[in-house]
Amino acid sequence: MKNTLFLTSILCGFFVNAQPPAGYYSTATGAGYVLKTQLYNIIKNHNDRGYSGLYTTYLTSDKDFYYENDGTMLDNYSENPTGPDAYSFTYGINQDDGTLGNNEGERYNREHLIPQSVFNATTPMYSDAHFVVPADKKVNAQRGDLPFGKVGNANWTSLNGSLRGGNLNADYAAGYSGIVFEPIDEFKGDIARNLLYFATRYENIVAGYNYVMFNNTSDQVFAQPFLNILLTWNQLDPVSQRETDRNNAIYARQGNRNPYIDNWDYVTAIWGLPLASAQFNLANQVLVYPNPSNTHSITIESTEQMSAIDLITINGQRIQHLENPVLSESKITLSDIPTGFYFIKFKSDESEITKKIYVY
Repeated sequence: MKNTLFLTSILCGFFVNAQPPAGYYSTATGAGYVLKTQLYNIIKNHNDRGYSGLYTTYLTSDKDFYYENDGTMLDNYSENPTGPDAYSFTYGINQDDGTLGNNEGERYNREHLIPQSVFNATTPMYSDAHFVVPADKKVNAQRGDLPFGKVGNANWTSLNGSLRGGNLNADYAAGYSGIVFEPIDEFKGDIARNLLYFATRYENIVAGYNYVMFNNTSDQVFAQPFLNILLTWNQLDPVSQRETDRNNAIYARQGNRNPYIDNWDYVTAIWGLPLASAQFNLANQVLVYPNPSNTHSITIESTEQMSAIDLITINGQRIQHLENPVLSESKITLSDIPTGFYFIKFKSDESEITKKIYVY
């Protein structure tokens, strides 16, 4: 994978990697969280092959035909993309049997990128190969239930450079200071898209899950600090051939796909682009609700003084403009909004952000 920042359009999808069956995404016609729900309806009700069946799935989904090209297990936490691996696993031979695992390279097992404790190890989440991946047993244990983030000072480093330590709490990782786990750059986008898949596939129940990465909603799903981390990783590490092949292999077993691998632009169309530091601070202080709205009005709540608020159609036409708006009890309402999708642009003295809304 190339660590190149790709700028993508919010509205137009132009980067499609895999080849899903004809018509698979024909009902994915919306934008924002409406699109996310449409994707949920497409990928839900997959075939559960069971927890033990994951090892069978990995025989086609997670072999190394991309780096050493030797058919050994491809693991996010042991692969060295720029040179020889420190060790490699052969399927069946090094599978976790309850022994060893105190050192790297002894056993591999199955890692839930969203920890199984979050959903009480219930199915079908427990055995969903799109976010349950093969992993070195030792590294999996070091990560434990930690959220993913950008490590500032590491207190543990794996042989391939994956890190555990305090979150940097600056730049794109601002807003959280606890202990996090950080994969190497080569697999940051892979993991981000796996987690965004989880947020979509389990949209109907995810709001009830208590986890530091989540905000207990079914739309945004991720708390703002972690959403910004995932969106940044998605941008810095675009979809690779390995991900495409993995998606196809899991589809053959489970009967559903990861839409963010098939169409990279779905991520931006739903959640937007990652925020810069000033934008991040502003985004944390602005709420827009209800969204979607069936009253042809929306309420804006902000603790930040705005210099301007603009309501803009998806064609770029500004239909409402408020200069230095006066908020009453930190709130202001925009009314008489016709049915449709819109962008709301907020400007302050230091930054500006744009949010998407849907009125029906």
